[in-house]
Amino acid sequence: MLAELLLAGEELNFAELSERTGLAYPTVHREVSRLVESGLLRERRVGNARYVSGNPESPLLRPVRDILLVAAGPVVLLQEKLRPITGIECAFIFGSFAARARGVSGPPPNDIDVMVIGEPEPRAVYDACRETSDQVGRIVNPTIMTPEEWSAQTGFVADVRANPIVEIQGDTSKWLSSH
Repeated sequence: MLAELLLAGEELNFAELSERTGLAYPTVHREVSRLVESGLLRERRVGNARYVSGNPESPLLRPVRDILLVAAGPVVLLQEKLRPITGIECAFIFGSFAARARGVSGPPPNDIDVMVIGEPEPRAVYDACRETSDQVGRIVNPTIMTPEEWSAQTGFVADVRANPIVEIQGDTSKWLSSH
């Protein structure tokens, strides 16, 4: 929830925040209220709607945002940057970053591997990944495969399927189940 609010830099109402994070509305309400009370978030009311965003006057905003950029930032930023690119059927993070995010022990990841399945404009995907790299301070390596290439059942595809992933966009279950 914090990553969605602090990294995208948008002001969101509770319903939007609930939808984007997949959290129940009462959970969003309770946690946002705590964060507003702590001073990390600020709230603005428009009629019955409550809008929240990062509080630029909080001394905690920048350090928390910096931590989020490293820990959760790649997911939120890639969602934001890949969403408008047409031709993407599915996108997810794989490799060591995904493994650490899913609790698999090991050394800290040096980079972030992104799988894009579909037929997007490659330059748009590379640009989105480069921009994300610049923001999170880690190289983001995209791999673009057409649905046919993904279905070819190579050793690489089998390895990606067998290991943890972090969803970015699309129905990953369709692409990760065995064909």
